[in-house]
This record gives sequence, C-alpha cells and structure tokens, in this order.
Amino acid sequence: MSFSSNWLALREPADRAARDGALAAALGDWAAARTRALGRPLLVVDLGCGTGASHRALSPLLPGARWRLTDNDPALLAEAAGRTGAHTLCLDLAATPEIALDGADIVTASALFDLASAAWIDRLAGALAPGAAMLAALSYDGIETWDPADPAEAEGLAAFHAHQVGDKGFGPSLGPGGAAYLAQALARGGREVRRAPSPWRLSRPRDGALIEALADGAADAAAQAAHAHGTAAQAAHAHGTAAQTTGADGGGTQAAHTNGGGAQSSAAAEPMSPQVHARWAAARRAAETVVIGHEDVLALPRG
Repeated sequence: MSFSSNWLALREPADRAARDGALAAALGDWAAARTRALGRPLLVVDLGCGTGASHRALSPLLPGARWRLTDNDPALLAEAAGRTGAHTLCLDLAATPEIALDGADIVTASALFDLASAAWIDRLAGALAPGAAMLAALSYDGIETWDPADPAEAEGLAAFHAHQVGDKGFGPSLGPGGAAYLAQALARGGREVRRAPSPWRLSRPRDGALIEALADGAADAAAQAAHAHGTAAQAAHAHGTAAQTTGADGGGTQAAHTNGGGAQSSAAAEPMSPQVHARWAAARRAAETVVIGHEDVLALPRG
C-alpha cells in the first residue's frame, strides 16, 4: 500500500518528535565504530521511504553514509530524491524484500511493521546480512488515548484494530503486534535487540489537522470493519442454516449449538450502530489531546 505525500507531510513533525532519541543515538555510535572498522562509508537502506522522512531524521547521526531509499510509489520516490539527494529504488517490497537489502549495512523503516505479516517479517529478518543493523521506528502498538473521550471509545478502537489486522499488501497484518514480532525475529537471528516506546503526543491547536485526519481515517476503518463483520455474519448464518437442513445425523444442529459460543463472541463484538459510530467519530475529531502509541526497535549485531 502507499500513502499520499500530504499525509506523510502532516505526520512528519509528530513522527520526528516521537522517535526514541536513545535508540537513534545508539545506532549512530554503532555506525561510527562500524565505519572505522570497515574503512568505508556504510550503506543505509530505508524500506518504504515515502518522501524521505527517515533520511531527514537520521542522516545527521550517520555522517558520510550512503543511502538507498526504497518504495513502490514512483511519485513519492521522485520527491524523496529531490529532497534528500539520495539514491532511490522503486520495487515491490512485499514481493522482493531481498533486492532492497542487497549490500545493506543498516536497514531503517518507519511506520511499516504494523502493516506486515509474520511470514514477511520472517523473510525480511532472514535476508539481513549477519553484520547488518536495523532501526524500525514508529510501529503502531494499539495504545490510544483521546480526551475528551466518547463513551464508545473502547468499542470504536476495537473496530479499528479489527481493520488493522487485514491484509495491507504484505499478507495478514500483525497490526499492534508487529513491533514485538519483529523484535523476536531479529533476536532469533542472533542480534541484540532493544525496544522503546515512541508515542505521538498531540494537542490543539498545534496538531489539530493531524487529530482530525486521524479521526477521519479511524472512522473509515471502523466502518469497513463493520461491513466486513456483517458480510461474515451473513455467510456464517447461511452456512449454519444449510448445515442444519442437510445434516443427516443431527450434527448440523449440534454444530449450530456449539457455535453458539462463536455467535456469542460475535454479539460481543457487534459493530457500532450508525448513530454511535457518528457520535464517536465526531468526538474524536473534537478531541483536545491525543496519544497514539508506537514502538521503536533497534537490532545490532552481537560482538
């Protein structure tokens, strides 16, 4: 999937403020020592670069490094090249992450791994060179606070999370579990892994446009999740009716009864009514302060 340049520009100040400075500084220290040991500039590969925000945030800590910015959107890559002067590579990261990683000493990414599947993360971690480091910043962790909050905030957030674990182009997304899974995958590869929270802390009037954009995006996602829930419920009902009609040994009736637990779970996760959804979305748009949780993951080779 790809994001608009306008959205990336809107979120970049919040991203820059949220990045964990200690992890970024640790990467800078490692990179300086690694450059001296190798006697050459390091190659930094940024995955899903957008307009080059990671380069702008990290290049002061990585002096002399060469950069390769990768994305599947030619327009974003053209803007990134113009703003950073770095080399760019257009490719489908979901299909060929190994090409992006070729020769990388450092791999960076921002707001990527909550969109990725476990299988894709395993593939990426397995393709990292043994001596390469990674800094993955700003993966969404599922923690949100909206103040003042609507009474249906928990319900709305659950609907948003249901949408988060859909396929975003990398297979079934891990959503809020992406950063934790990435950390485990990198640790299995023998790297020393450190994690740190990197939440957005938003307030009006400074962040009003971003708060409203987040509210609108979450409302759309929750509506899509509700539609998917309704479609799945209709299919399950049709299947259950057919099973009861055609079951020769009464198994269909038993299955329907057993699946009552599933029906009960579905009822507990019923989507919001249109009226509640509209009220929740309006409350979010009007929020004065918002915290959106993210996590940064740093992985360094041992020794």
